[in-house]
Amino acid sequence: MSAPAQRRASDETVGFLSTLSAYVLWGILPVYFLILAPTGAWETVAWRIVFSVVFCLVALAITRGWSRVIAIFRNPKLAALTGLGGGLVYINWQLFVLAAQGGQVVESSLGYFINPIVSVLLGVLVLHERLRPLQWTAIGVAALAVIVIVIGYGEMPWISLGLAFSFGFYGLVKNRIGPSVDAVSGLTLETVWLLPVAIIQLIVVAVASGITIGVGGIGHVALIAGLGITTAVPLLLFAIGTRRIPLTMVGILQFAAPILQFLVGVLLLHEPMPPERWIGFGIVWVAVVILVTDSLMAGRRARAAVARTETEAVDR
Repeated sequence: MSAPAQRRASDETVGFLSTLSAYVLWGILPVYFLILAPTGAWETVAWRIVFSVVFCLVALAITRGWSRVIAIFRNPKLAALTGLGGGLVYINWQLFVLAAQGGQVVESSLGYFINPIVSVLLGVLVLHERLRPLQWTAIGVAALAVIVIVIGYGEMPWISLGLAFSFGFYGLVKNRIGPSVDAVSGLTLETVWLLPVAIIQLIVVAVASGITIGVGGIGHVALIAGLGITTAVPLLLFAIGTRRIPLTMVGILQFAAPILQFLVGVLLLHEPMPPERWIGFGIVWVAVVILVTDSLMAGRRARAAVARTETEAVDR
């Protein structure tokens, strides 16, 4: 193998492992929120914002990245988009922690199984992208799954849909921002915009039930402070990984997170799985298989087209 090919293979290995690590960490995150007890969901998210800001400020100081943040602030459109991204990630975080601490980890996993399909749908409705037949099929099958779950439970899976759409729109905002904002600068600005919300939230919690940080000793304080690390590290791994591997591979690896969340909910937390829930999840998994199959086929066609172009260029 030539030196460039070896470097390429090594780069892809780093990308694969980094991306997979990010999704694995997101997949087991509900367990972390559970061990923060007696800290509730509203206080947890407030501290998550505060310590994410602290982590990001330290990271910016180490990497001397202040110039990038200042450049974003000087661009009103980019600054506004980071604010919108912050609002969407807040909704996602709050729903996710409420689900984790409320015995609804399985329902949260459903949201992340549906999320890629929501992202495809938003691409059509907002970006006016054209879908392939299998993508339309996946959307239809996912809609059928939601209908089955609604009929089985007699209520809408609001947490699942809230997580799927909040993260779907967050991805859309990130798409609009593009490479103009790096991972650390983006997370810094998103959480800085949310800092007033976190302060208000902590005040309300303090008045209503009392702040719990430190009630379990120094270990509890360390766990809450660790919310900044558990938030930022997967995002940084994701940013490192997705630059090095094809989007098709990213699309497949993203299902590691909801699979792990589902296993945590069923095997570790013993959340109920009545027949109607199994049927609903089964239909969603069919939609996921269809979407992954389409993605693999599209990636193969794209690589074949590139190979043909390179061959034609050499022949000429």
